[in-house]
Amino acid sequence: MTNLDIDQLASFVAIAETGSFTHAAERVHRTQSAVSLQMKRLEETVGAALFAREGRQSRLTDDGHRLLDFARRMLALNAETVAAFTGDDAPTCVTIGIPDDYATRLLPRILARFDRSHPNLEICVSCASSSEVAAKVRAGDVDLGIVTHGDAVEAFGAAARIIRREQLFWVGSPEHTVYLRDPVPLAVGPGDCSWRSAAVDAMAGCGRNVRIAYVSGSAAATSGAVVAGLAIGVLPESALNSDLRVLGSREGMPPLPTSDIALIRGHTARESIHDALAEHIIGSLDNLTVAIPA
Repeated sequence: MTNLDIDQLASFVAIAETGSFTHAAERVHRTQSAVSLQMKRLEETVGAALFAREGRQSRLTDDGHRLLDFARRMLALNAETVAAFTGDDAPTCVTIGIPDDYATRLLPRILARFDRSHPNLEICVSCASSSEVAAKVRAGDVDLGIVTHGDAVEAFGAAARIIRREQLFWVGSPEHTVYLRDPVPLAVGPGDCSWRSAAVDAMAGCGRNVRIAYVSGSAAATSGAVVAGLAIGVLPESALNSDLRVLGSREGMPPLPTSDIALIRGHTARESIHDALAEHIIGSLDNLTVAIPA
């Protein structure tokens, strides 16, 4: 019977997530040569090549992508198992910070199975803007944060892991045509919101005038202003709903960039239960395909 090595799988996932053997080695606290040796042994164990060279870069092979899904699930299950057998001094409550943009769609996907394996754990959810969540994680008021990647998140360095990429969309009311106005009224987040910057830059790039008509850190409030026909807004795929109309090139709207979602963890997230929940979040939300620099 062939047994997979958890440490090798952890290094393999770190390579896929950081896009680099060097950065992966820093994350798992090993030398780059040790990580390379681990990957050689892992390929021998599974009997398949996990990386393919493309010029000066490497990429995951099809078998590498197949293993990545299994590896994340095994790491999550390993962390959950350790957490389930942790002593009585283990935390009974874990706090998660998340913008309400993501909470409605993403949280149920994250928490359903984890709740079944940890029925006695209390998970406290704090909804706030990404910058506010980052501040709470930094202050130790929140253990884990699921946030839009940006300047406030980049300060976390290796403690921030980009776990999902989503397309941004223009949204409007199905019953109004405010997108035809000049200037176009926008319902956006506060000044440090990356989606707001993306919207303003996209409109400027195509020569359309805009005015900020409605500002709120709450996605529900912003969506309400859009549905009421006060303005158009910008939302990621996970925040779209049937009350909103997606606006595209037919309505004269310029393309928008993608938005990265990151998991951040603070100094309070030191226990095995935090590791278990973090790995579970990553496994539940990941949709990234990473090219790995040589």
